Amino acid sequence: MTQQIVLITGALFGMLAVIFGAFGAHALKKILTEKQLKSFETGVKYQMYHALVLLFVGSYFNVPSSAIYYAFVIGVILFSFSIYGLVLSDAKGKKMKFLGPITPLGGLLLIAGWALLIYNISQTIHV
Repeated sequence: MTQQIVLITGALFGMLAVIFGAFGAHALKKILTEKQLKSFETGVKYQMYHALVLLFVGSYFNVPSSAIYYAFVIGVILFSFSIYGLVLSDAKGKKMKFLGPITPLGGLLLIAGWALLIYNISQTIHV
């Protein structure tokens, strides 16, 4: 995995998090319940957190680990985007329930990405 791909992906996820956050705060605020809006905001927050960590990974490592990259990217897609789908489909009265089990799989990948990051950092520090 090249630094450039990791940094571009982080920047793209960050940009989309801002767009989705603004969309939720303005356009969706009128049609979502308070609970739905909080769920949508959770997806946006986790997407932004992982955009920032991808920027860190791309900046910190000369050759970023592909495993870290894919764990975070697939994790964000499964976690945040399944939440967006669940919330928006529920608001339209046609909740896509099949997305429910996908969210925790995304969460597990995000946890795996953090564990891999810890391991990789520990391998670069020489005491």
